[in-house]
Amino acid sequence: MKADSLKISEGVYWVGVLDWDLRDYHGYTLDGTTYNCYLVFGDEKTALIDNVFPGTSAQLWARVEDAFKKEGKEFKIDVIIQNHIEEDHSGSLVEFVKKFPHVEVYCSKMAVSGLKNHLPYLKDFDFNVVGTGDTLDLGGKTLAFVNAPMLHWPDSMFTMYMEDGILFSNDAFGQHLCLSQRYDYETNETVLMEASQKFYANLITPSSGIFMNKVKELTDLGIVEKIKMIAPSHGQIWTKPEKIINQYVEWATGKCKDKITFIYDTMHHSTQKMAHVMAEGAMSEGVEVKSYFMHEDDRSDPVTDVLDSKAIFIGSPTIMNNPYPSLGDIMYYLTSLNFKATTFNKKTVIFGSKGWGGGSNKRLTTDLEAAGYEIAETFETTYVPDSEVYDKCYELGKNIAKEIKQL
Repeated sequence: MKADSLKISEGVYWVGVLDWDLRDYHGYTLDGTTYNCYLVFGDEKTALIDNVFPGTSAQLWARVEDAFKKEGKEFKIDVIIQNHIEEDHSGSLVEFVKKFPHVEVYCSKMAVSGLKNHLPYLKDFDFNVVGTGDTLDLGGKTLAFVNAPMLHWPDSMFTMYMEDGILFSNDAFGQHLCLSQRYDYETNETVLMEASQKFYANLITPSSGIFMNKVKELTDLGIVEKIKMIAPSHGQIWTKPEKIINQYVEWATGKCKDKITFIYDTMHHSTQKMAHVMAEGAMSEGVEVKSYFMHEDDRSDPVTDVLDSKAIFIGSPTIMNNPYPSLGDIMYYLTSLNFKATTFNKKTVIFGSKGWGGGSNKRLTTDLEAAGYEIAETFETTYVPDSEVYDKCYELGKNIAKEIKQL
């Protein structure tokens, strides 16, 4: 295969894989992604930072060979930095160990057992364990390591190329985008930030407190002020790192917009009609509304907007004394993502239509309260809403919108 590397700094190359066709990963939908890998050429050693998903390595090998040709150096990798054990980071590690049997592999202590479990070929391999404060001299280029557990797996770590201030940030600050451009400034800002928000909402939200502690740690170590570029494992490379760092801080601390996210499903359109009228009431107060119909939409999309919404409306009909099944799916997901970790207690309205005794509202209330949501109101009608119900729906949307504007 033929593929080109991209020089991102003196002696540093992007050599990753463009996976144009991936449509689902980590349980959320996407339109392709990148598996970003980087080559760092020192005077004495050459390091490959991470590798790629099994079956996609042909691109990686082609880009690696291209980078060596551009540098005019012997094709020999001396060091592999394994920032994370997931297969999209480690799936080709065995290939490189077989090609370069004397290669040194550096990873966190937690990563060793995971790599040996994922890759039985390496069960007797002698990994080099590193942690915060450890460094590796490649000859004129220094790599410094920082443990980053739960950003987003227990084994995760960051690697910093100190001389040029490039933070190889693993999954933090990434996006699942697959574009022909590599840098933030080449990318439509709306597309870039929406993809970053979706990535944070679906993967980083439960670790918001951990992220804030890590920012403080990196600041205290003097690393934050030295970061000139962030090169994540997925998506675009940040040449203005302060932009995404500041945005992560806002998400992690629960900074929200005057915005309401509606999440609902319907059986015979009654709950759906209620949702639409509630949205009209909210919009009449000038707040932003995002609406998701869970009969068709994927769970990964509404949680992206939940992240920076001050309120959410959850609507479901009752079926067999419980919420509609599609709402059960999103409830499990909302609970797992632990949005209360961002410190903002989102106002929540639960609504729906029932035929007989109901039950959906009660179950949703129990589940959402347990997940840390503030239940502002519940509203239920029987069968098909009439004009009086519509009036109440409109006023409910309007009143919640007024309340969140005061927060």
